[in-house]
Parts: sequence; C-alpha cells; structure tokens
Amino acid sequence: MAVPARTCGASRPGPARTAFLWHDRGPRPGPGAGRRVARPPRPLSLLLPPLLLLPLLAAPGASAYSFPQQHTMQHWARRLEQEIDGVMRIFGGVQQLREIYKDNRNLFEVQENEPQKLVEKVAGDIESLLDRKVQALKRLADAAENFQKAHRWQDNIKEEDIIYYDAKADAELDDPESEDVEKGSKASTLRLDFIEDSNFKNKVNYSYTAVQIPTDIYKGSTVILNELNWTEALENVFIENRRQDPTLLWQVFGSATGVTRYYPATPWRAPKKIDLYDVRRRPWYIQGASSPKDMVIIVDVSGSVSGLTLKLMKTSVCEMLDTLSDDDYVNVASFNEKAQPVSCFTHLVQANVRNKKVFKEAVQGMVAKGTTGYKAGFEYAFDQLQNSNITRANCNKMIMMFTDGGEDRVQDVFEKYNWPNRTVRVFTFSVGQHNYDVTPLQWMACANKGYYFEIPSIGAIRINTQEYLDVLGRPMVLAGKEAKQVQWTNVYEDALGLGLVVTGTLPVFNLTQDGPGEKKNQLILGVMGIDVALNDIKRLTPNYTLGANGYVFAIDLNGYVLLHPNLKPQTTNFREPVTLDFLDAELEDENKEEIRRSMIDGNKGHKQIRTLVKSLDERYIDEVMRNYTWVPIRSTNYSLGLVLPPYSTFYLQANLSDQILQVKLPISKLKDFEFLLPSSFESEGHVFIAPREYCKDLNASDNNTEFLKNFIELMEKVTPDSKQCNNFLLHNLILDTGITQQLVERVWRDQDLNTYSLLAVFAATDGGITRVFPNKAAEDWTENPEPFNASFYRRSLDNHGYVFKPPHQDALLRPLELENDTVGILVSTAVELSLGGRTLRPAVVGVKLDLEAWAEKFKVLASNRTHQDQPQKCGPSSHCEMDCDVNNEDLLCVLIDDGGFLVLSNQNHQWDQVGRFFSEVDANLMLALYNNSFYTRKESYDYQAACAPQPPGNLGAAPRGIFVPTIADFLNLAWWTSAAAWSLFQQLLYGLIYHSWFQAEPAEAEGNPEVRESSCVMKQTQYYFGSVNASYNAIIDCGNCSRLFHAQRLTNTNLLFVVAEKPLCSQCEAGRLLQKETHSDGPEQCELVQRPRYRRGPHICFDYNATEDTSDCGRGASFPPSLGVLVSLQLLLLLGLPPRPQPQVHAHASRRL
Repeated sequence: MAVPARTCGASRPGPARTAFLWHDRGPRPGPGAGRRVARPPRPLSLLLPPLLLLPLLAAPGASAYSFPQQHTMQHWARRLEQEIDGVMRIFGGVQQLREIYKDNRNLFEVQENEPQKLVEKVAGDIESLLDRKVQALKRLADAAENFQKAHRWQDNIKEEDIIYYDAKADAELDDPESEDVEKGSKASTLRLDFIEDSNFKNKVNYSYTAVQIPTDIYKGSTVILNELNWTEALENVFIENRRQDPTLLWQVFGSATGVTRYYPATPWRAPKKIDLYDVRRRPWYIQGASSPKDMVIIVDVSGSVSGLTLKLMKTSVCEMLDTLSDDDYVNVASFNEKAQPVSCFTHLVQANVRNKKVFKEAVQGMVAKGTTGYKAGFEYAFDQLQNSNITRANCNKMIMMFTDGGEDRVQDVFEKYNWPNRTVRVFTFSVGQHNYDVTPLQWMACANKGYYFEIPSIGAIRINTQEYLDVLGRPMVLAGKEAKQVQWTNVYEDALGLGLVVTGTLPVFNLTQDGPGEKKNQLILGVMGIDVALNDIKRLTPNYTLGANGYVFAIDLNGYVLLHPNLKPQTTNFREPVTLDFLDAELEDENKEEIRRSMIDGNKGHKQIRTLVKSLDERYIDEVMRNYTWVPIRSTNYSLGLVLPPYSTFYLQANLSDQILQVKLPISKLKDFEFLLPSSFESEGHVFIAPREYCKDLNASDNNTEFLKNFIELMEKVTPDSKQCNNFLLHNLILDTGITQQLVERVWRDQDLNTYSLLAVFAATDGGITRVFPNKAAEDWTENPEPFNASFYRRSLDNHGYVFKPPHQDALLRPLELENDTVGILVSTAVELSLGGRTLRPAVVGVKLDLEAWAEKFKVLASNRTHQDQPQKCGPSSHCEMDCDVNNEDLLCVLIDDGGFLVLSNQNHQWDQVGRFFSEVDANLMLALYNNSFYTRKESYDYQAACAPQPPGNLGAAPRGIFVPTIADFLNLAWWTSAAAWSLFQQLLYGLIYHSWFQAEPAEAEGNPEVRESSCVMKQTQYYFGSVNASYNAIIDCGNCSRLFHAQRLTNTNLLFVVAEKPLCSQCEAGRLLQKETHSDGPEQCELVQRPRYRRGPHICFDYNATEDTSDCGRGASFPPSLGVLVSLQLLLLLGLPPRPQPQVHAHASRRL
C-alpha cells in the first residue's frame, strides 16, 4: 500500500506525534515530473484500516512518484554498505596489514599487561617516591622545633639586625607606591642572582631561602623579626635535604605568624593587584595545622546590626569560609529573635568549593531587623552539631558567632548542650565600632574552650578569622609525637608556577616551657610542607604499553582524582584546591560508584564493567568494556587504579636485535629508518611521528616537521642501546615505520585513489607512526600526530567496523569551503591481530573520502539506478518510487553518524553543513529520530571549563562594603567623634595603603589572561545510538501537515541512513535538540547535598586533650577614638601620605616565642 503525498492543511490542535507504519505502501495520486500536489487532509486516511485505503490511494493509469517502500530503502542501504566495505577492503588494507605483521613476526614480541602486578608495582613506586619526601619533612620539622626551642626572644630586635632575601623586594622596588621604597628603609634585604631551572619552571638560587610576608603584616614588628631570626637556621637543613634527594622541589615552612620561608630562593610571583597570599590560608597549611572541623557560623542580624557593621560581618563570614577545606563541614545561619539558615542547606555540608560559593552568595542577602536573640542562634547551632544522621567530619566541633554585642550570656543553653564535657568550642567575634560591653562575649568563649576576637574594621578581618586555628592546634601539640603524622593534600595549583602539585605536610610544635616545672607550651609554630609535582608521579606510570584507551588514575579519601587523563583544569586559582571527583572525571554509573567506594575504603579489587566513555573531542559517546583494577598506596590516603580495555591485555614490543650488528652504529643506520626521512615521503607517503620523549636530549616542538627534523638529527648521534633513550619507544617507532612502508608498497602505491574519489589513505600505529598517502594529502591533514590523542584512533579501537568522522563544525562558524576538493571525511577501522591465541589491536587504517564526489555517489547508490547516466524508468502510464537523486527536491536523504552529526546529504545546499549536529540542519527530523529511540542523550557537567568573566556592573562605583557618609554627617560635629567616623578613617587608611583592594582597574582586564578567564561549569550533551536496530518507516505528525521518514542503521558502520520527505509546512517545526556545550551553574547544590557522595575523613583526629589550658581565651582591646588621633589621621589623609602599617595585635599573647 502506497503512502500518499502530503497536504498542507490547517494546523490541528495538540502536540506533534509520530505514528509507526509497518505496512507496505503503494503509489500516491497526482501528476508526475517528481512534483507533489495537494491531497485530502490526513486525519480521515489515518482512521481507515490499511486495506480500505487501497482504493483511495491507488488510482489506475495515473503516473506518480510515491514515497519509497521499506524494502526499496533496505536495498539502498545494502548498496551503501557494500560500497563502503569494498572501498575499505581495497584501500584500507586491513587484511594485508595483518599479513605484514605476521611476515615480520621475528621483529617483535607479544607482551602481556598483568593488571594486578602492574598496579601494585606503580603503587609501590609512588609510595617510595613519597616516602623520600616524608623523610625530608621529618628532618625539617625536628630541626625547626629544636631551633625555636634554642632561640632566645629579643624584645629590642631591629630590622637592620636581620638579613634575609625578601621574595617580594624586587616587585616592591618596581612599585613606587610601596612603603619599602621610602628613603631610609631599614630592611636588610639580600640581592641574589638566579639561574633557570626546568624542574621548578622558574629561576632559582640554591644557596639561599626566600621569605614571603603577607602584605597586611608589618615586617618590622618584633614578632616577625624574631620569627625571621630563628627560622634562618632552616636554610642549611633545606640545602642538606636537597643534597640527599636532588629530586626535591619546594621545601616550605609556613609559620603561624604568617611568615613563609621556602627553598630554593626565587622571586615571588606578585600579581598586578595587591598580593593577598597568606600561607595560613593555603589548603596544605589548613590541613596540616588542625584536624577536620564541624563548624556552624551564626550571624547576628538584629536591627542594631546595620550599615558598615553588617557589611563587615558578611565579609568576615566569607573569609571564615575560606579557612575551611574539603575535610571540613559547615553551615551558616542568621539569627535575631529566631534562627534560620542563610541558604537552602538545612544541615552541615561539606566545605567544598561549590557549597562555599552557595554560602557566600546567600550571606550577601542577609538583612538586619528585629532584636538580638543569642539563645535562638546557639540552640540552632547545637542542634546542627548534634545531628548524627548526616555525613560530617566528626572531629573538632565549633560555633562561630558574629555579633555587634549584647548582654545575654545564655548560660542555660551551654548547660543544656555543652557542659560539663564542653565538646563544642565557642568562638565569638565582636564586629564593628560600638560601646557595648564585650564581657558577655568574652565569657561565652572562655566558658566553652574557645576564643574572643574583635573585628573593628576591614583590616582586622583576615587576621582574626584565621587565628582560631591556633586554638584548634592545641590538642595536636599536646599529643606530641602521636600527632606528628604526615598528611598528603588534595591537588592544588602551586603559587610559584610549578603547576599542579600535592603536598606532604607535618605540623611543627612549640616545645618551649615558660619555666622549670611549668606546663608544656601548646602553640603550633606552623606547618612544614614539601611539594610533589603531579608530573613526577605520572612518570612512574606506564605510558604507552596500556594502549590508547588504557590509563592509570588515583583518588584520595574525598574521591577526588590526583591522577587521571581527564584532569585538565583550563584555569586554576591558587587559592582553591583542584577538586575533580572521580565520578565527574568519568561518566558516572553504579559500577563506578562501587569502585570508588572500595578505593576510598583502602581495599584491593578488580571488576570488568560495561560503561560509557566520551570521545577525546567530547562529541561522541561509546559503550565499551573496561577492566578496573585497584590497590591502596600504603602510607598515604591515596588509592591507585588501572583501566584496561580487553584488547589492550597484550601489546607489541619491538625486538630489533637482529638488525643491530654493531651497537656503535647510530640508529639512523638501522633498516627502515630511511623511511622516516622526508626524502622518502614523495614515494612512500608523509610520516608524522608522535611527539614522545624518545630521548632526554630530544628537543620538543609543537611543529611536527620541526620535531621530526630534531629527531633525525639526534638519531645521527645516538646508538640503539643509548642510556639516554627509551628503547621501547624508539624501537617500536622504527618497527612501525617499516610496517607501514610495506603497506604502501603492497597496497597503496599501485591503486588509483581518484577512481574511488579518495583524497588520502592512512595508517596510524601504537608505536607512534601516522603515515598519510600520497604525500600531498599531508597538507590538509589536521589530526593529532600522537595517535593516542587522536579521536579517530581511539574511537576505532573501541568500535567494530568502520568509523566515519566528518570534519568538525561549530554552528557559530562559517560553513565549510568546498574548494579544490579539500574537504574530506575520515573512515577508519582497527586492525585486529590474533597471534598464538592472543588478540590485540596495534594499528588503525582508513581512507579520506572526497566529500563532494561521495555526495554525488551517495545519490546514485540511494536511487533506482545503477550509475549516474542511467535514465529514470517512469512512463506516463506507470508510477515510480521516489529516489534520492531524481527526486532530491522532494526527498531528503542523509547519512548521520552515531553522534548525530551530518556526514552526507543528497541536498547540494547542505554539503557545507557536513559535520554539524543534525538538529541544526533539520530540527524536526532529528527530534523524531530521538523520540523514536534511534538516539539516546547523555548529559554531564564539565567542572574544569574556562569562561570569560561577567563585566562588573559597578565599575568605578564606590568600593563595595564601604560606608559612605552623607553631607549632613560631615556637618555634624558629633559624627566626627563617633565610632562610625573612626571606622571610616580606618577604611580610608587601608584604602590608601592597599588602594588596589578598592579600585577597579579596567585596563588590567584587557592584558591579564587570569582576569579574562575564570573557572566555570559547562553542561555537555552527547547523543549516541539507542536500542533500535530495526528498519522501519514512521510519520512525523503535527496537525494536517506531516512528514514520512525511514531510518535504518548501516551494518558494520557508525552511520544511520535516513530518507524523509522534505518539510513543506512551518507547522511541523518542533523544539530543537541542543548538542553544543552551554554555560551552567551545574547540578542544583541544594539537591546534591541531600545525597552526598561517599567519602572518608582523615584517619586521625585530635580535638581533645585533658591537659589543655583554656585560660588564654581572648581579651577585649577597646580603642576609643580621640580628637588628637583623628586630627592626625585627617592630616595624613589630606597630605596623601600613607602611614606605615602598625604591627598587628595578635590575639594570642603567648605567640611571643
């Protein structure tokens, strides 16, 4: 039974739908010449049984073109399959390459990857690497404690008494506004010479250490000068450590006073804006200085908290959040008469980057109103900390309260929830300038093992929101050797340009006593750290024996990866750790959740799973088999995993010993090396070699021609057994050079590529060779010269049959240029070898189709003719089925790949759209294919993307958070002696000293790439073939305007053959499927925290010690403004002379060492 022509009728209400028509169809009425005419509205015909339709649709004697019947289109599909297979058999040379490998069987051996042995060996090597760093850390920590114990505190120490290299001195000398440029500066700063060191990616001096001091700390204070004095002795220990282990990178001591001393010396990387680096806020310091924390922050938002005070509180909370790491848990609430969370989080949540971002945004929305109710705030906080039905740190518990003051001590609340054990520490913060009695706030902190702080102005925020770490460090110090355990951090960006690193940390304790028989000191001196670059760990993993799709990965107790091929942050912020979860690095499924849990628990395991993987270009999804094997890395919190496809169980290792007659001969004299020389390219095809580290002295280059030149020059000098070269890589490269040359000789050279409209033929191998024939085709070759990084190579290994890869097109870019037949479509397939019962895939071969010529050939193959010149057989008294050639004005015929991208079309105007997602070409038809399960959609998030920053809306406006007085205020004498005026002067004073905190610098945004791009989340959508393998017809029905289409998978390819009526009616336009990556806020955090991913905290916890002395719990330091001081400040402001910053008043009197 034929399917009739369509009628464009009135739109019928209701959503578009698709009806399956499995029955045959006869001719439809209407005049010939390939044109469609109007027919009666479809609704009546759809309601009639198929047999009753026959007299209505088959009009005897009328010539017509009908929509092709199903068996016709299946016939076309078979012709397409046969043509593709024939070309690949002739030119691909899969069978011939198999024979070449077998003929050269004496030149290589088949080796086996044994997953369990491999992963255990790598884990052992990593453990040994890290253990050497641990020994160096322990020597440093012991030395530091002894040096400080032997040091005598000097009250009268002066700047000129201390000589050291100030890492920021060079930058400050270049800055005319720096206070250290003033004439008569007493700083005794060394001037050093530096040499370039590739290991540090920096200029260094191995004879000295460097010192970095935060901008908001006065270098000339007594505390800092004494700190510089005793830490100078660490220099010799740093140097001795490097002598014992030359592979050591940065060795750092981060002091609790804020001083950083590191080795080797190098100038500080000062940003263009103010340098806000403070070692005490670095992820590695925070982790080493205290055990994990459960923290509840409560903020007083009663009516008395307004204006500047409220803004100071908001800033303080944000700074407090920055002192937390992923091992900590937190919640933030505001309170007046009642307490409520500031965000959607109703319980403690992990203090990861994304959760902290939610808090910081929510805090800005706090509004002051009502009356102060400390009881409501504290009861809410204690309830949060007592909730045992959630994941949390289960170590240090604390409440941080920010308020402007109050009278209530809420003793009854503490008696109910916290006494007598006092397991929850209470820290109170008096914010802003006011005349309230601070005694109740002091009492709350002292009665609950906490500390009282004052934040009178913005300058006190950073220092006073991190000092609480000293209190938390007390139980660690008192625990002594038991607490001296090395911890390894998450991955983060090194502030000195080393790239991604992990750091081993060890706390350094104060061992002094105030006198004979006195209590032991309970202050932490700081944290010692030693960096390990991720690249150094990667070098311990097998690179090329695992194949293109095999890899090693490692995760920590949070499930974050420190090794993974998909760990590629586009931008990094040195203030935040790089936290990519294993389930975000890969496509999440239940099997991977189980693997992740087992690894976090420190177990060994092995599991074969079927899973989804993204292609390297992130355009495709493949369903594959993978073998996962994992073991813990002992003495660390890390676990190591190995992923192998089944076809990578075995690999080839070249054995060229028969060719090496004299080891003194250079490698260039070896057989087959001549085929790497450019002089052979014209006859043998162009050779691209993978830019691998074949030898230590080989100069790398992004230009493959230059890299090949460097390689050849080096091979003229080195012998095959040279110790400086990787013989496995080198010999496999030479072997594959000869193997692929024989393919040219046996197959490619004698074939005429033009006969089959081919632009090129090619072969790529595990050994790193990509040979493209003929030589001129290399000019248009855009694939990665490293086969392991080429999408076509990796996908061909994972898929059976022929993989089509159209040229990549972005919808926002101009269409392809079809000039000189230069646009091609890659078709590739893996070469599978079976040698002695061992199966492997050492190479991929393929052809490059001429797009324009194959589009014409496609029309002929999908038609009722056998060649292009054959006339159409359709007389005036007969009817014919439409085909993709003669009826291309009415019939749309396309080949779409498994990702939904257009490969070929019978529509000439669509040729320049080849490579685009098909929804951009025909949204209506692509939606129908998706709705009928020909395609499945996978959505995921890329947490490592880089985005252009949003332009600030208040550029040039007053500094955010700064109180701006009115004219009435200035005219009011009382105002000038008020706390508000005093606070404002402090703001202005900081603004003069640290003007770049408050000034917008639009010019900097243009030239600084760090400003141009920032880390963001992108939503990715990929499509892949669904479960439908059958061939069938369907109707896209939207009202009285509908389209017929037929879809069928082509066997042994990644193609879908689709034949459809061309759309006539706008009513058939439907929603457009999107494939392009889009900016996103990521999954809803409020929902994610309800089902947190499995994690474990560190194995050790020091939150209590019976001998802890809690008497040092903070004292109020009220500074009432005086008229004399105000006048002095006003003169300074008028003259524009920034005063030298005064020493910070440290909350701990016992910090004096």
